[in-house]
Amino acid sequence: MAAPGARRCSLAGLLPAQTSLEYALLDAVTQDEKRGLVYQYLQKVDGWEQDLLVPEFPEGLEWLNTEKPISVYNDLCGKVVIFDFFTYCCINCIHLLPDLHALEHTFSDKDGLLIVGVHSAKFPNEKVVDNIKSAVLRYNITHPVVNDADASLWQELEVSCWPTLVILGPRGNMLFSLIGEGHKDKLFLYISIALKYYKDRGQIRDNTIGIKLYKDSLPPSPLLFPGKVTVDHISKRLVIADTGHHRILVVWKNGQIQYSIGGPNPGRKDGIFSESAFNSPQGVAIMNNIIYVADTENHLIRKIDLEAERVSTVAGIGIQGTDKEGGAKGEQQPISSPWDVVFGTSGLEVQRDDILWIAMAGTHQIWALLLDSGRLPKKNELKKGTCLRFAGSGNEENRNNAYPHKAGFAQPSGLSVASEEPWNCLFVADSESSTVRTVSLKDGAVKHLVGGERDPMNLFAFGDVDGVGISAKLQHPLGVTWDKERNLLYIADSYNHKIKVVDPKTKSCTTLAGTGDASNISASFTESTFNEPGGLCIGDNGQLYVADTNNHQIKVMDLERKTVSVLPVLNSENAVVDGPLLAEQKTVPKLPKSAPAISLPPVAASPGQTLEFKLRLDLPSGTKLTEGVASCWFLTAEGNEWLLQGQTPSGEIESISNQPTISLQVPRDCLSPEAAVSISVFLYYCSADSSACMMKGILFSQPVQITSAQPGCSAPVELKYVF
Repeated sequence: MAAPGARRCSLAGLLPAQTSLEYALLDAVTQDEKRGLVYQYLQKVDGWEQDLLVPEFPEGLEWLNTEKPISVYNDLCGKVVIFDFFTYCCINCIHLLPDLHALEHTFSDKDGLLIVGVHSAKFPNEKVVDNIKSAVLRYNITHPVVNDADASLWQELEVSCWPTLVILGPRGNMLFSLIGEGHKDKLFLYISIALKYYKDRGQIRDNTIGIKLYKDSLPPSPLLFPGKVTVDHISKRLVIADTGHHRILVVWKNGQIQYSIGGPNPGRKDGIFSESAFNSPQGVAIMNNIIYVADTENHLIRKIDLEAERVSTVAGIGIQGTDKEGGAKGEQQPISSPWDVVFGTSGLEVQRDDILWIAMAGTHQIWALLLDSGRLPKKNELKKGTCLRFAGSGNEENRNNAYPHKAGFAQPSGLSVASEEPWNCLFVADSESSTVRTVSLKDGAVKHLVGGERDPMNLFAFGDVDGVGISAKLQHPLGVTWDKERNLLYIADSYNHKIKVVDPKTKSCTTLAGTGDASNISASFTESTFNEPGGLCIGDNGQLYVADTNNHQIKVMDLERKTVSVLPVLNSENAVVDGPLLAEQKTVPKLPKSAPAISLPPVAASPGQTLEFKLRLDLPSGTKLTEGVASCWFLTAEGNEWLLQGQTPSGEIESISNQPTISLQVPRDCLSPEAAVSISVFLYYCSADSSACMMKGILFSQPVQITSAQPGCSAPVELKYVF
């Protein structure tokens, strides 16, 4: 605790001394010189007559990843502390997280370092603690986070932008501030010297802070924060960026997984599917069994060859780039947080799909990767593999301009192509300006479509208003998809939790589905709800697929019937998923070859009806179930896994005299009029004197015929057998 005369001040109080330090560091040549300068600076700041103190956290704030609220002057005394002022939509804040993760791996709280995330929202949606919880999970933040929804600490310290780091000494005294991203070396220098300085003076405590990670409470789910989804119109498959599981899924239209590539942990590795690794992938595009992936947090574009079953890198070097022009061969060109990808065509003559357009969120630009030699508007012939900027100055703005390099974007996060006349453009979901923009494929001109306002510097013109052009308001849209049959554009209006539709001819923007509540209801368009949907794509037969990110689901919108349903993503035997789900999954043991297989007569059932199966198994005379070994049953439905979505797939048999009844509720959305379910039973039993123990298995196969009749009550199906 500081002396009674200590003053509570803003960051401006640090500015003169820290500015002098930073000028001196520019002239320093060796690391020893730099360490010495920082040490001398700390002697000066620590010797001030009055400390520059941060205010205490206000009471009543919501905390994440902690056992209880944290106090600056009780819990943080004796620590070097970093306050990370961030908002979870901000790409610069996301870029800073790897630096903080690396710092936490180098110095623990026992070493005297603690990081506290101070979430200070930009958008109203970001003030909601449940949405911050989702972001904490998505970005694997394991340090304490406080929801300062009213930005009280931000205002008292006069913080001016996201992200800002404020470094405190062990008395709550301010030492340094770092504004923006890209200060990793300076951050490590300041922290290492501050820890040494205060350890030399015996002011560092090695106590730990009570951490309770929110991610440990995550329920099991086949998907974790899916960011994007796309359709292969030839093979009728979906490709899903299962972002939180760091993998790419290729699934059939019934939801059954064909390929699971990468995951469950983040990484960066090319090679065969079982060895490859991604880090929070987002955009996906598929053509001719080739998938291109925006591997966002690896700062790479990856290529998945489904025939060769291999992953390779086609753009990026694996380190965040700052180049805003490009022009090098893809594998040698640094790029920054690609968020979406879509195929396009060079020139205007023949549809060749020889360009991969990239929403480069990290540099606020639209880039192109040449998949074959070709030409961009206002460019000379370019070689295959060239990766370069197409539109956007790199300044974070909402600036439209006839010259593509003078236009400004603000974290573009979604792309869709309308190559036909009269559109011939890229549609861009420009998230931080809360707009949808167009980029001409003829000359690169960038124009406004809906949302935002006319002032190119105002990135706070957001809302939830249906309207025309600039009178319509969006809130951080992350996805767009073009429906060329209907000449309509669909928008994932992410922070409004809605799907909206735009007629680009009239610029009319209206709500298509979603009430605006962040919840999970699948019903009619007017009753359904979403939770920060991040991507969407148009399928066949009037179906719109939505990556409902914070609900961990893919939703299917039927544009004709105006209903929303959930795609049942079904884990195949080889599918790998992250976290708690692994502990929940049980592998069905193989039945002995001698196990009897009993085929049951078909039963009729209607959607929503519950079928019951009553076990009636008899052991040989003079035997008993083995103690300490669980006899069990399993439900499977090979080829019809949609039947088991949301069901209890296994259970134990504790007593032969009181055997369980197995329930199976037929889904309300059935993918086939006929299906079959199998019940495998494994009994472990011993002789009465336990001198000999055995295992017997049996398989019951039950055909199910789905009818349209109203659900009724039916007698349980008895599963009888005498061993």
